Amino acid sequence: MFWLSHHHPDEYNRTYVLAGVRVCARCLGTYPVLAAVFLGLFALKAPLQWQWDVPVVLALTLPALVDWAVGRFRPASGSNGLRTLTGVLLGVGLGRSLYVHVQRPLPAVLLAQALLVTGVAVPVILATYRRPRPE
Repeated sequence: MFWLSHHHPDEYNRTYVLAGVRVCARCLGTYPVLAAVFLGLFALKAPLQWQWDVPVVLALTLPALVDWAVGRFRPASGSNGLRTLTGVLLGVGLGRSLYVHVQRPLPAVLLAQALLVTGVAVPVILATYRRPRPE
């Protein structure tokens, strides 16, 4: 079931098996936390702008990006516990930027987050794109 684990068989070490289904370790941390933060901020009627939004959201996003990038260059590195933890941090950051975005489209916090992700992901993908997959 691809939608629960976007990993190829040679990357199954990056998944958990839950009820017989493979689930991406980082996504398992990211999406439930993103939903909880997003809904929690609405429930709390949180302000749409905090002085520290951009640096905090970027700091929460960066560990997942670094862990992902290292994993692209060294596929055997890392652990699922670390992936899940970085996913939790990412979920908090994404939850905050999404909360602001749905009320004020394309806020600075979301644009900064998108620039950081793009600035890391594009070079890493280009550098690792042609690597052969293990059989």
